[in-house]
Amino acid sequence: MRDGRLKKMRKKPKVVVVLPAYNAEKTLEKTVRDIPKNVVGEIILVDDSSVDKTVALARKLKLKVTKHKQNKGYGGNQKTCYRLALKSGADIVVMIHPDYQYDPRLIKHFVEFIRDGYFDVMLGSRIRTRREALEGGMPVYKYLGNRVLTFLENLVSGQSLSEWHTGMRAYRREVLEAIDFKGNSDDFVFDSQVLFQIVEKGFQIGEIPVPVRYFAEASSIDFWRSVKYGLGTVEVAMNYWFRQRNNG
Repeated sequence: MRDGRLKKMRKKPKVVVVLPAYNAEKTLEKTVRDIPKNVVGEIILVDDSSVDKTVALARKLKLKVTKHKQNKGYGGNQKTCYRLALKSGADIVVMIHPDYQYDPRLIKHFVEFIRDGYFDVMLGSRIRTRREALEGGMPVYKYLGNRVLTFLENLVSGQSLSEWHTGMRAYRREVLEAIDFKGNSDDFVFDSQVLFQIVEKGFQIGEIPVPVRYFAEASSIDFWRSVKYGLGTVEVAMNYWFRQRNNG
């Protein structure tokens, strides 16, 4: 079955980029500009009830746009993104934040690793060295939180990922079809829930380094939201650990 999928993927997979957007007017055009159009077949933007001109700009850029009437949260936004990507016939779904924190030019490498059958999921890791992360503008408390949470998540899952909290990810279609992402949180902890589900299903996860770019216009949650996110992540990790212990 896997070999059959690989033959199909090597022809010309349909790559859909999804952009979970909230007040991304200032950075959207730069993000879209750097998406490799010779690799990507479709770009879907889901606007989570922004109060700026994100939707108008997205339509001007000729993206496929869906707007939430009410704010559903970061996880809720991604649920709509993945549902629409699967409905459009995507073979590979790439999620990237439209705040230009991540370099869209690297999408081609994410796609190649999945298309050629090396991995089912690809993550863009901002944590190659502490110096690079901090010089790229990552706040010290976020760097430390990222390191502690990633260590815990690796410990309970048996993985050795350098970062569990990246906003640049790519999935083989079968991955999103196999996990119950619709039942996950609508908040930021959605990302960790998805990765634990992927680990439970036995899919292969790969990662490549991506530059760290924090700047004024880039979206970022504040300290107290980060604390809430951290506690939620610990809960998700512990729930996974108890499930594995009970099943083992």
